[in-house]
Amino acid sequence: MTPDAAAPTELPEELRRFDAYLASEKRASPHTRKAYQVDLAQYAAYLADQGQPLVPSSPALVRGFLARQAGAAGAVSLGRKLSALRSLYRFLVREGLAPGNPARAVASPKRPKRLPEVLPEEEVAALVETPDADTEAPLALRDRAFLELLYGSGLRVSELTGLDLEDLDLAGGLVRVLGKRNKERIVPFGAPAAEALRRYLDGARPVLAAGPDHARAGEALFLNFRGGRLTSRSVARRLDGWVLASGLPRHVHPHVLRHCFATHLLGNGADLRGIQELLGHASLSTTQRYTHLDWKRLAAVYDAAHPRARAGAAGGAGAGPGDGGRGAAPGRSARGGRGAR
Repeated sequence: MTPDAAAPTELPEELRRFDAYLASEKRASPHTRKAYQVDLAQYAAYLADQGQPLVPSSPALVRGFLARQAGAAGAVSLGRKLSALRSLYRFLVREGLAPGNPARAVASPKRPKRLPEVLPEEEVAALVETPDADTEAPLALRDRAFLELLYGSGLRVSELTGLDLEDLDLAGGLVRVLGKRNKERIVPFGAPAAEALRRYLDGARPVLAAGPDHARAGEALFLNFRGGRLTSRSVARRLDGWVLASGLPRHVHPHVLRHCFATHLLGNGADLRGIQELLGHASLSTTQRYTHLDWKRLAAVYDAAHPRARAGAAGGAGAGPGDGGRGAAPGRSARGGRGAR
């Protein structure tokens, strides 16, 4: 049986009860429940191949399952599968249906550290401006407004689609955002976003609000073509279309605009603590990952501010011929390629 083989049509009783628990008590979305079903059904199929029951199970069987899956799944997917198993057996133990949770003794796979994907400033400008500001098409006016706001304020796409009219202070250039863990923050936006939002509110939103689903949208800031609240998936789908229209040779997820917001602020001299507040990060360490994308500017700040750096530059200590005292980034050659390891 292949690692990603589908689950048996008939799920074991334990999995059916767990799915009912997710639906009734956890209020899990259909998408979440489907993801659990796929992962857990794969585990049940693996156990059937091994001639083992779902209950009781063992850490060795869990590790064997993850090892089988490793050929077709990355660390993130394996971590999700392990989390699903832990949740399943936690429920079964609580209900008295299993003697213990075998997945608790299995370590989570380490996720590779990835730097955020960022576009150059000129590419972001080209993308954001692709919905023509001169057009009167309601969807284009709306898209220009949400693209300007995503990049101009660094919002998560879920934060964007959750905005209501009352959250927007157009005159003050501020937007009130409800972020993770229901933490509220106030984020500014610039003149281009303000102008795009004004054009959308005046010329597009009234048209969209006449759609059949408007009653369900309430006071949502961004509406879809039927008048309902715009969803995160719709934002991603519309963004895909504008990426193609702009001629960018890459896929751009809405979250990439948030990364661009932070990185471009940092590159233009913004304070890291300030960026943390704007992004709504609980920990500064989360924000610090953007410094890895802008080491040249940080090196220049160091050279200009640290006494020993200034002394070294003045006396030529540690400086290579013509390099002003600072060489290539650690692990990179002076031409920007990877250095010797």
